[in-house]
Amino acid sequence: MQTILDYGQRNKVELNPLAQRYTVKIKMPGLTDNQGDVDRLRRYLPESLKGVHIPLEVMRELPSVFLEGDWQVSVIVAQAKENPWVIDIEPEVGKGNYYGLALDIGTTTTVLYLVDLASGEVLGNVSSYNGQVKYGDDILTRIYLGSTENGREKLRQAVLETINGQIQQLVSEHNVEQNKIYAMVVAGNTTMIHLFLGLDPANICREPYIPVVNSPGILKAIEVGVAINPLAPLYCLPNVGSYVGGDVIAGLLVSGMHQKPELSLLVDIGTNGEMVLGNNEWLVTCAGAAGPALEGGAAEHGMRAEAGAIYKVSIDPATLQTDYRVIGSVKPRGICGSGLIDCMAQMLVAGIIDRSGRFNDDSGAFVIAGAQETATGQDIVVSQKDIRSLLKTKAAVTAAVEVLMEGVGCSFKELEKFYAAGAFGAYIDPESAITIGLYPDIPRQNIISLGNSSLEGARLALLSREKIDEAETLAKSITYFELNNNREFMKKFTSGLFLPHMDLNRYPSVKKKLQNVSFV
Repeated sequence: MQTILDYGQRNKVELNPLAQRYTVKIKMPGLTDNQGDVDRLRRYLPESLKGVHIPLEVMRELPSVFLEGDWQVSVIVAQAKENPWVIDIEPEVGKGNYYGLALDIGTTTTVLYLVDLASGEVLGNVSSYNGQVKYGDDILTRIYLGSTENGREKLRQAVLETINGQIQQLVSEHNVEQNKIYAMVVAGNTTMIHLFLGLDPANICREPYIPVVNSPGILKAIEVGVAINPLAPLYCLPNVGSYVGGDVIAGLLVSGMHQKPELSLLVDIGTNGEMVLGNNEWLVTCAGAAGPALEGGAAEHGMRAEAGAIYKVSIDPATLQTDYRVIGSVKPRGICGSGLIDCMAQMLVAGIIDRSGRFNDDSGAFVIAGAQETATGQDIVVSQKDIRSLLKTKAAVTAAVEVLMEGVGCSFKELEKFYAAGAFGAYIDPESAITIGLYPDIPRQNIISLGNSSLEGARLALLSREKIDEAETLAKSITYFELNNNREFMKKFTSGLFLPHMDLNRYPSVKKKLQNVSFV
């Protein structure tokens, strides 16, 4: 069982969901009032809905629903801004429950919320591996496969099978009619959204890095293949560029940094690292490959954050004795990303490794858990190779942030808030992240973990038509920095290969920690 982040910072929002329910009382027809059912429905709809599209599927139901409801009905409308349509019509005025889904499609995992659209309450959630993982763990492998029609369809069906399975689980657990799920909002990176919609991702990784679409608009569930009401509106949060997707826009909605005057930085680190810098006057963004190291994928004893993974490590500087915590309260089988970050930070402060990440003896590895303690019967160690891999990942993230900040003439001293999004933001110890140079050295109270902001941002957009408008405006207003051809990136990457950085003065609190540490 994997520990997948299926929660987020819950923001309050004024309810105006993507699918809205209206109560309509209709005058019975007569010999002197023989208007057809469709026209009669339009006549008694609110003024704002006079031009609403009524699909053929709904027309077929009108006569029986009018009679069953004694000419009082509930009309469920998709609140598409320019072309709203009726999703369903029910005889029970305001009594039937109606639901929506918020979905986070990650490269590795998918997480789904079932939401009551009347109250905004999250009724349940389910999380699992993205079915596309069997075709490749990383984005580039999937882009390559998705560049062919056959491969693209395999990937689309794989993620749809995952999502529809999750929907089936939720409706079963909560006794919900699948046809009463009337709206869905999806957040994910640009490639994941392309593959979800069956769009060719080939040009995402080819210069000049142009996706098929940044804002797909409001679609219908039946067009995409999601097993909910076929006429339900399905909205994907917009992308900014090839490597900055709707999951980042979701993070902005949750953090609200675009509405605040202080200079803030939002970082979402997963297989890729995406970051946004700015305030209520301007926003800039960029993205780069972070690699599998932070997901435990590149370490000798690395593993994902699931049962048996060491996720927290401490080392006594005097005795070099280790203490660790394991997911699931079982014997350890390996170590995940947050554990690796803890371990590197602790080894640095204990003088086990120097600032270049090299071991100060000839061991070439550090034992976290002895063979007698583990489920595998082997030592769980962090090796020199593991450290180099993690350093490269850290350096890639920090170099991207530096390029972004220098590109707009800002320094780290001006940074007031740091928002950590995604699973790593929730599980990484901020002190450890600062010690190795992954996070900026700012007052700890200004480091804010958003949890699964991609999922929470999708929930906000599901429950608020205004948040959808806000997301669209944000995506168009952000300036996108392309790192693929940036000459400064490699210079800054090299500086980031030190702990916490080649320039130790950038990390005054870490410099103080290391004052009495001997690296000989």
